[in-house]
Amino acid sequence: MGNGNTIHAKPAFYLLILLITACNTTTVDVTPGKSVELATAVDTTPGITGIGGIFFAAEDPAGLLEWYGSNLGMVTDPYGAVFEFRNSNRPEEINYLRWSAFKKGSTYLSPSRQEMMINYRVRNIEGMVRNLKAAGVNVLDEIETYDYGKFVHILDPEGNKIELWEPVDEALTALGGKTNR
Repeated sequence: MGNGNTIHAKPAFYLLILLITACNTTTVDVTPGKSVELATAVDTTPGITGIGGIFFAAEDPAGLLEWYGSNLGMVTDPYGAVFEFRNSNRPEEINYLRWSAFKKGSTYLSPSRQEMMINYRVRNIEGMVRNLKAAGVNVLDEIETYDYGKFVHILDPEGNKIELWEPVDEALTALGGKTNR
């Protein structure tokens, strides 16, 4: 301070200031004798975090699943196949991607003119939908919520349907089942 007064602070005060001003921290245990590990806060900025699924039209979806299983060793289920991977920011966390064939002519891919759709994994789907609507993007439906996540569909400028999914991977892990790794 400019008046010659000196402030003597204890190290715990500096730790408190560090914790308050740090961007990506959460509450930590600072009990004497325990190690302190800072946890990364969850990013809530709306955005895409990866691909959550690939969906396409097929003449014979069941036959195609059988072919991929027999010839390429893909583990399939009645809905296609699930691919398991690890979150690069949290390697202990299992994430999933769904690969699925729909019967040609199915309305699931409508109103897209294409016979395929990509599902993107997103963070903060509500914020993303707000931003998309404000930008004039064609949001096709309302957000639907399931045990394994929230979904909404949009169209890109060329009329391709896109599915946005805010996953709850823990729910899928709890369901179990075979996956492709």
